[in-house]
Amino acid sequence: MKHAEAQRALIAHGYDLGKGGPSGKGDDGRWGNLSRTACAAFQRGRGLAATGMLDAETIKAMQSAMAERRPAAPGPVVKLPGFPKPATRRIEEIIVHCTATPEGRAVSVHTIRGWHIGQGWKDIGYHWVVLLDGTIAPGRPESQVGSHVAGRNSGTMGVVYVGGVAADGKTPKDTRTPAQKAALLALCRSLIQRYPAIRRVTGHNQHAAKACPSFDVRKDELGRLV
Repeated sequence: MKHAEAQRALIAHGYDLGKGGPSGKGDDGRWGNLSRTACAAFQRGRGLAATGMLDAETIKAMQSAMAERRPAAPGPVVKLPGFPKPATRRIEEIIVHCTATPEGRAVSVHTIRGWHIGQGWKDIGYHWVVLLDGTIAPGRPESQVGSHVAGRNSGTMGVVYVGGVAADGKTPKDTRTPAQKAALLALCRSLIQRYPAIRRVTGHNQHAAKACPSFDVRKDELGRLV
Protein backbone atom coordinates (compact mmCIF):
# COMPACT_ATOMS: atom_id res chain seq x y z
CA MET A 1 0.00 0.00 0.00
CA LYS A 2 1.40 3.37 -1.06
CA HIS A 3 0.97 6.63 0.83
CA ALA A 4 -1.74 7.87 -1.56
CA GLU A 5 -3.72 4.64 -1.07
CA ALA A 6 -3.37 4.93 2.71
CA GLN A 7 -4.56 8.55 2.55
CA ARG A 8 -7.60 7.49 0.54
CA ALA A 9 -8.33 4.79 3.14
CA LEU A 10 -8.08 7.33 5.96
CA ILE A 11 -10.38 9.76 4.15
CA ALA A 12 -12.88 6.93 3.53
CA HIS A 13 -12.95 6.36 7.29
CA GLY A 14 -13.73 10.01 8.00
CA TYR A 15 -10.29 11.39 8.83
CA ASP A 16 -9.44 14.91 7.75
CA LEU A 17 -6.38 15.32 5.50
CA GLY A 18 -7.12 18.86 4.37
CA LYS A 19 -8.38 20.14 1.04
CA GLY A 20 -5.70 18.38 -0.99
CA GLY A 21 -6.62 14.92 0.20
CA PRO A 22 -4.57 12.04 -1.22
CA SER A 23 -2.65 14.39 -3.53
CA GLY A 24 -0.83 15.71 -0.47
CA LYS A 25 -1.58 19.34 -1.33
CA GLY A 26 -3.75 19.66 1.74
CA ASP A 27 -0.97 18.20 3.86
CA ASP A 28 2.59 19.40 4.36
CA GLY A 29 4.12 16.75 2.14
CA ARG A 30 3.71 13.22 0.87
CA TRP A 31 3.12 11.92 4.41
CA GLY A 32 2.99 15.08 6.51
CA ASN A 33 1.52 16.08 9.85
CA LEU A 34 -2.14 15.67 8.87
CA SER A 35 -1.52 12.18 7.49
CA ARG A 36 0.56 11.13 10.49
CA THR A 37 -2.03 12.46 12.97
CA ALA A 38 -4.87 10.69 11.16
CA CYS A 39 -2.84 7.50 10.91
CA ALA A 40 -2.07 7.61 14.65
CA ALA A 41 -5.78 8.04 15.45
CA PHE A 42 -6.59 5.06 13.21
CA GLN A 43 -3.87 3.01 14.91
CA ARG A 44 -5.22 3.79 18.38
CA GLY A 45 -8.68 2.67 17.27
CA ARG A 46 -7.21 -0.65 16.10
CA GLY A 47 -5.13 -1.25 19.21
CA LEU A 48 -1.82 -0.58 17.45
CA ALA A 49 1.09 1.61 18.54
CA ALA A 50 0.13 5.17 17.56
CA THR A 51 3.30 6.00 15.65
CA GLY A 52 1.66 7.70 12.68
CA MET A 53 3.89 5.63 10.41
CA LEU A 54 2.67 3.36 7.64
CA ASP A 55 4.16 0.06 8.85
CA ALA A 56 3.19 -3.49 7.88
CA GLU A 57 0.70 -3.93 10.74
CA THR A 58 -1.01 -0.65 9.93
CA ILE A 59 -1.25 -1.49 6.24
CA LYS A 60 -2.82 -4.85 7.09
CA ALA A 61 -5.29 -3.15 9.47
CA MET A 62 -6.22 -0.55 6.82
CA GLN A 63 -6.80 -3.24 4.20
CA SER A 64 -8.93 -5.19 6.66
CA ALA A 65 -10.89 -2.07 7.61
CA MET A 66 -11.58 -1.24 3.97
CA ALA A 67 -12.81 -4.77 3.34
CA GLU A 68 -15.08 -4.59 6.42
CA ARG A 69 -16.69 -1.33 5.36
CA ARG A 70 -17.15 -2.20 1.68
CA PRO A 71 -20.95 -1.89 1.20
CA ALA A 72 -23.10 -3.70 -1.32
CA ALA A 73 -24.25 -0.30 -2.55
CA PRO A 74 -22.65 3.15 -2.25
CA GLY A 75 -23.08 4.57 1.23
CA PRO A 76 -23.91 8.17 2.16
CA VAL A 77 -21.32 10.79 1.31
CA VAL A 78 -20.27 12.67 4.44
CA LYS A 79 -19.20 16.29 4.16
CA LEU A 80 -17.19 17.24 7.22
CA PRO A 81 -17.57 20.84 8.40
CA GLY A 82 -14.83 23.42 8.43
CA PHE A 83 -13.52 22.83 11.94
CA PRO A 84 -12.39 25.81 14.03
CA LYS A 85 -8.98 25.98 15.64
CA PRO A 86 -8.78 23.10 18.17
CA ALA A 87 -9.76 23.96 21.73
CA THR A 88 -6.99 24.29 24.29
CA ARG A 89 -9.08 22.65 27.03
CA ARG A 90 -8.34 18.95 27.53
CA ILE A 91 -11.00 16.76 25.95
CA GLU A 92 -11.03 13.09 26.95
CA GLU A 93 -14.49 11.84 25.94
CA ILE A 94 -17.21 12.26 23.32
CA ILE A 95 -20.76 11.85 24.63
CA VAL A 96 -23.52 11.08 22.11
CA HIS A 97 -27.08 12.39 22.52
CA CYS A 98 -30.39 12.57 20.66
CA THR A 99 -32.76 15.54 20.51
CA ALA A 100 -35.65 13.32 21.72
CA THR A 101 -37.81 14.49 18.83
CA PRO A 102 -40.14 12.29 16.71
CA GLU A 103 -38.68 10.21 13.90
CA GLY A 104 -38.44 12.18 10.66
CA ARG A 105 -39.13 15.60 12.20
CA ALA A 106 -36.54 18.14 11.07
CA VAL A 107 -35.03 20.24 13.85
CA SER A 108 -32.49 23.02 13.32
CA VAL A 109 -29.58 24.16 15.47
CA HIS A 110 -31.44 27.46 15.85
CA THR A 111 -34.44 25.65 17.33
CA ILE A 112 -32.33 23.62 19.77
CA ARG A 113 -30.46 26.75 20.81
CA GLY A 114 -33.80 28.40 21.52
CA TRP A 115 -34.87 25.49 23.73
CA HIS A 116 -31.70 25.68 25.76
CA ILE A 117 -31.56 29.45 26.09
CA GLY A 118 -35.20 29.27 27.17
CA GLN A 119 -34.04 27.07 30.07
CA GLY A 120 -31.63 29.78 31.15
CA TRP A 121 -28.50 28.37 29.50
CA LYS A 122 -26.11 30.75 27.78
CA ASP A 123 -26.13 28.80 24.50
CA ILE A 124 -26.98 25.46 22.94
CA GLY A 125 -25.59 22.71 25.16
CA TYR A 126 -24.11 20.52 22.39
CA HIS A 127 -20.97 21.21 20.39
CA TRP A 128 -22.10 19.46 17.18
CA VAL A 129 -25.51 18.58 15.74
CA VAL A 130 -26.13 15.92 13.07
CA LEU A 131 -29.26 16.74 11.06
CA LEU A 132 -31.58 14.23 9.37
CA ASP A 133 -29.77 14.46 6.03
CA GLY A 134 -26.38 13.87 7.64
CA THR A 135 -25.34 17.52 7.65
CA ILE A 136 -22.96 18.23 10.54
CA ALA A 137 -23.74 21.64 12.03
CA PRO A 138 -21.79 23.53 14.71
CA GLY A 139 -23.37 24.26 18.07
CA ARG A 140 -21.53 25.65 21.09
CA PRO A 141 -17.86 26.45 20.33
CA GLU A 142 -15.52 23.55 21.09
CA SER A 143 -13.40 25.87 23.22
CA GLN A 144 -16.27 26.27 25.69
CA VAL A 145 -17.43 23.67 28.19
CA GLY A 146 -20.78 22.28 27.05
CA SER A 147 -24.01 21.69 28.95
CA HIS A 148 -25.15 18.20 28.00
CA VAL A 149 -24.46 15.78 30.90
CA ALA A 150 -24.75 16.87 34.53
CA GLY A 151 -21.41 16.47 36.25
CA ARG A 152 -19.54 15.43 33.09
CA ASN A 153 -19.36 18.54 30.95
CA SER A 154 -15.75 19.35 31.75
CA GLY A 155 -13.37 17.42 29.52
CA THR A 156 -16.09 16.17 27.15
CA MET A 157 -17.53 17.01 23.76
CA GLY A 158 -21.30 16.81 23.27
CA VAL A 159 -22.57 15.46 19.94
CA VAL A 160 -26.29 15.11 19.18
CA TYR A 161 -28.33 13.63 16.33
CA VAL A 162 -31.83 14.83 15.47
CA GLY A 163 -34.40 12.21 16.43
CA GLY A 164 -34.36 9.47 19.03
CA VAL A 165 -38.12 9.04 19.58
CA ALA A 166 -40.71 7.06 17.61
CA ALA A 167 -43.45 8.79 15.64
CA ASP A 168 -45.69 8.69 18.73
CA GLY A 169 -43.41 11.30 20.31
CA LYS A 170 -42.90 9.17 23.44
CA THR A 171 -41.21 5.83 22.77
CA PRO A 172 -37.37 5.87 22.67
CA LYS A 173 -36.15 4.61 19.30
CA ASP A 174 -32.88 4.63 17.39
CA THR A 175 -34.12 6.74 14.47
CA ARG A 176 -30.71 7.47 12.92
CA THR A 177 -30.89 7.59 9.16
CA PRO A 178 -28.05 5.96 7.16
CA ALA A 179 -26.75 9.48 6.51
CA GLN A 180 -26.79 10.29 10.23
CA LYS A 181 -24.97 7.07 11.14
CA ALA A 182 -22.26 7.80 8.59
CA ALA A 183 -21.98 11.42 9.71
CA LEU A 184 -21.73 10.52 13.40
CA LEU A 185 -18.91 8.09 12.66
CA ALA A 186 -17.04 10.57 10.49
CA LEU A 187 -17.50 13.38 13.02
CA CYS A 188 -16.31 11.30 15.96
CA ARG A 189 -13.31 10.00 14.02
CA SER A 190 -12.35 13.55 13.18
CA LEU A 191 -12.73 14.70 16.79
CA ILE A 192 -10.57 11.79 17.99
CA GLN A 193 -7.96 12.85 15.46
CA ARG A 194 -8.10 16.48 16.64
CA TYR A 195 -8.01 15.61 20.34
CA PRO A 196 -5.62 12.69 20.98
CA ALA A 197 -6.56 12.62 24.70
CA ILE A 198 -10.00 11.21 23.80
CA ARG A 199 -10.20 7.65 25.07
CA ARG A 200 -13.97 7.00 25.12
CA VAL A 201 -17.07 7.51 23.01
CA THR A 202 -20.14 7.00 25.20
CA GLY A 203 -23.88 7.60 25.27
CA HIS A 204 -25.79 9.89 27.63
CA ASN A 205 -27.53 6.83 29.06
CA GLN A 206 -24.18 5.56 30.39
CA HIS A 207 -24.01 8.56 32.72
CA ALA A 208 -27.64 9.16 33.67
CA ALA A 209 -30.95 7.31 34.03
CA LYS A 210 -32.12 8.35 30.56
CA ALA A 211 -32.91 6.61 27.28
CA CYS A 212 -30.86 9.16 25.32
CA PRO A 213 -29.42 8.56 22.73
CA SER A 214 -31.91 5.68 22.34
CA PHE A 215 -29.25 3.07 21.51
CA ASP A 216 -26.30 1.46 23.30
CA VAL A 217 -23.12 3.16 22.10
CA ARG A 218 -21.08 0.32 23.61
CA LYS A 219 -22.63 -2.09 21.09
CA ASP A 220 -22.37 0.36 18.19
CA GLU A 221 -19.43 1.06 15.90
CA LEU A 222 -19.12 4.43 17.63
CA GLY A 223 -18.13 2.71 20.85
CA ARG A 224 -15.30 0.86 19.11
CA LEU A 225 -13.58 3.91 17.68
CA VAL A 226 -11.10 4.11 20.58
